[in-house]
Amino acid sequence: MTERVVIIGSGPAGWAAAIYAARANLQPLVFEGALTSENHAQGTLPLGQLNLTTEVENYPGFPHGDLTGFLASALPEESLAAVPEFDDPALTGPRLMHLMRQQAKNFGTRVITDDVVEVDLSSRPFKLKSLEGEVVEAHSLIIATGARANYLGLPSEDKYKNFGVSACAVCDGALPRFRNKPLVVVGGGDSAMEEASYLTKFASTVYLIHRRGEFRASKIMAQRVIENSKINVKWFSAVEEVLGDDKQGVTGVRLKNLQTGAVEELPAAGMFCAIGHTPNTDFLKGQLKTDEKGYIVYSKQFRTDTSVDGVFAAGDVADSYYRQAITSSGTGCMAALDAERWLAVQGVH
Repeated sequence: MTERVVIIGSGPAGWAAAIYAARANLQPLVFEGALTSENHAQGTLPLGQLNLTTEVENYPGFPHGDLTGFLASALPEESLAAVPEFDDPALTGPRLMHLMRQQAKNFGTRVITDDVVEVDLSSRPFKLKSLEGEVVEAHSLIIATGARANYLGLPSEDKYKNFGVSACAVCDGALPRFRNKPLVVVGGGDSAMEEASYLTKFASTVYLIHRRGEFRASKIMAQRVIENSKINVKWFSAVEEVLGDDKQGVTGVRLKNLQTGAVEELPAAGMFCAIGHTPNTDFLKGQLKTDEKGYIVYSKQFRTDTSVDGVFAAGDVADSYYRQAITSSGTGCMAALDAERWLAVQGVH
């Protein structure tokens, strides 16, 4: 049987696409990703980047409150068991992702816990091959594989992810754990400038750590940082270790001056990595048009069409600018509607 629509990816974009496609009676099939050690290491396990966060305060419709009873009524026991426990009973990334997944399943979405490792987009129906060797054909395809944040690769950094280590100031900067406390940002491009400037709204001091003696960022962005009295730039420096404990999470960082070799410890409640993202498009092997960073390029303005007719993209895999759960969900909705209308034109119902 040829599937009408296959969705690759299981973040907010993927589940939003699945919800809309399922409600349009397209019986979507979602490849949510495989539970492999490689995916764990690079942060590409099922449920996307949001599943790697703790509190979520900026997703519309979820003001702060105790969701315990709602979660128990909305999720089956196996999903409840899979949602990590947090001290805060309000909305967290894993809770939101499990709710999205269940909502998609409620409308008939089928889910395969496996990676798509090969696609053939040269002819229709499109052919997909999974990590476990399953071959699926599809009339249309929605790619929602996201983009993974780049980290330094330190064991201590990995230990404190979601406990003070983050890659998104907009997502996490306003959390109570970071307010009125010193914070660290690592990077030297425009993203690092934006993250550092944004965090000054909440932090007592922002230490900006950069390996060189000048920023790669645009002149105007760099100037704003240098002129900001709350930002302390540490030139020619690299983070050697993230410091912390099991109770407080991150308590500081150990820096090494790359010119002198001097070691310095900075107190900090959090470290934000702003050294870029890598879109998860390797499996496409160049079959779709991408930009110089690997993000999928839309072929039509205000539409989710790609360079191959019948293939649509949603979420961070095609967005290097906003990278928010709400924007990803929006493009997931758009991709499902675009796919539905495209299928109707093709005579596939």
